[in-house]
Amino acid sequence: MRILGLSAYFHDSAACLIEDGEVVAAAQEERFSRKKHDEKFPRHAVDFCLKQAGVTMQQVDHVAYYEKPFLKFERILETHLAFAPKGLKSFMMAMPSWLSQKLWLPQVIADELGWDGRVLFAEHHESHAASAFFPSPFERAAILTLDGVGEWATASYGVGRGNQVEILHEMRFPHSLGLLYSAFTYFTGFKVNSGEYKLMGLAPYGEPRFVQTILDHVISLKADGSFAMNLEYFDYAAGLKMTSSKMNSLLGGPPRQPESALTQREMDIARSIQVVTEEIVLRMARHVRQETGEKYLCLAGGVALNCVANGRLLREGIFNDLYIQPASGDAGGALGAALAIQHHFLDQPRAFKTTGNWQRGSYLGSEYGPEEVRQALIPLGAKMSCCASMSEMATKTAKLIAEGKVVGWFQGRMEFGPRALGARSILGDPRVADMQRRLNVKIKFREGFRPFAPAILSGREAEWFDLDRPSPYMLLVAPVAKKHRLLVCEADEVALSGLHKLRLPRSTIAAVTHVDGSARVQSVDAETHPAFHELIQRFDELTGCPMVVNTSFNLRGEPMVESPAQAYTCFMRTDMDVLVIGPWLLLKEEQPAWAEKENWREQFQPD
Repeated sequence: MRILGLSAYFHDSAACLIEDGEVVAAAQEERFSRKKHDEKFPRHAVDFCLKQAGVTMQQVDHVAYYEKPFLKFERILETHLAFAPKGLKSFMMAMPSWLSQKLWLPQVIADELGWDGRVLFAEHHESHAASAFFPSPFERAAILTLDGVGEWATASYGVGRGNQVEILHEMRFPHSLGLLYSAFTYFTGFKVNSGEYKLMGLAPYGEPRFVQTILDHVISLKADGSFAMNLEYFDYAAGLKMTSSKMNSLLGGPPRQPESALTQREMDIARSIQVVTEEIVLRMARHVRQETGEKYLCLAGGVALNCVANGRLLREGIFNDLYIQPASGDAGGALGAALAIQHHFLDQPRAFKTTGNWQRGSYLGSEYGPEEVRQALIPLGAKMSCCASMSEMATKTAKLIAEGKVVGWFQGRMEFGPRALGARSILGDPRVADMQRRLNVKIKFREGFRPFAPAILSGREAEWFDLDRPSPYMLLVAPVAKKHRLLVCEADEVALSGLHKLRLPRSTIAAVTHVDGSARVQSVDAETHPAFHELIQRFDELTGCPMVVNTSFNLRGEPMVESPAQAYTCFMRTDMDVLVIGPWLLLKEEQPAWAEKENWREQFQPD
């Protein structure tokens, strides 16, 4: 039994293929189209999934879509009618795609894929819930989904038992934690549906001086975590902006212009909305525990990517343990839709794994063999040497990282979800104090305040962080353990405000320690990624430090690299020192001069 899951037309479109209850492949369309957060029909992602499984569309039994378009269209019509005549322009802008594509999905899928069968639809939050519970290691658990909006729901909770997920209650549009956070993302000058993680990273530089203002004027928060938004401060329901002019007076001026200098106001706004978000999540979680009586919690939806809130939720001990879907956003909806059809529509038994590794570490994307890599790089003039074994490759790479080199690391199957988990990563030495600045400014070409994650050997987390369990998907933030923290002079702390706080090293692993003394931890085990695990082991043997800096293999504004040619291009366009692709090792000083072609993007895009 093969089920193809699809998400498309809003953001982060993706495809997933499940065969006999096991996930075979999953990928976001952006990795192939090279358009970040690509919302178009995931034709290239589908082609990849079919190729990975060695099948054609004629051998697929069911096609599942991650939400119900007519319900969503109903919400859009009702919303615009409620706000009429305001919002006519946004309504007219939205209608062409609805009338040409979104309302005719079975025909679109038939045309795109040659599919002549029935298309099955799951509800948006049902897809999120299924993606959270069915891959989890729990036989039964509570489920909490939080995002912008699906059809009508913006948040939901329920329970998962065996092969069934039951939604018990939902919060509805226009009141939404995801849209609330996105509105403040917009206000601080970052891009909605893309820059929310920047807002989260900016928060520790600020003070929570707007928290009470938000609670007094912007939302009415209840004890169970539900809330109503004061729509006078927002424009997203029917307008073209996220916030209204009334928000300007509340927050001391108009929204920050994108790419303009960050001020202390934006940092304080970021901190304030992060505090409010955490409070909402904690109240919701307590209510869900009380209502369901379950010991475990599964999380999905875009808000579940807020790893700071996730870490706080874990430390509060409301539930015994959490499982967070690594592709929590709309991309993961493709996986959830396929699982919902597998279990709810077809009533198939669940392929339950107590290890929590049903999703195979989320390494579900494309992979290139040694000869494919060589054939891709030779035409580019690349100079490379081949390591005879994984051990040799890991040992050489660990030594280069210990020497302060920045390494592009391309190994195994590409990650499904927004995080680089050691398959398409850029690596460095976490002990080097200026590594964060170097990676941000000279490698990634992005904002200098952005933090990086430590990828640590699984089982060693408690030695370095206040974390007593693995965090395989980089979705938990934890404080660095006190024994590794550095004493910071109070006078220096007071003297430095805002982004200047970056000047003070906070721990012996300064490159992965944020200004609040925390880190976004990724645990690496030998089963899910043996090459990455062996590299970190070799680095630990050389340095006594069982972790490396891990960030995504891409430049600012671009998706993670998918192919060897893209990896080499990224390597040559930056100050990266080393590139390791499979067994091939490339040193920057040995490469020919790079004369960048104006059409290099098109050169590596699919037809």
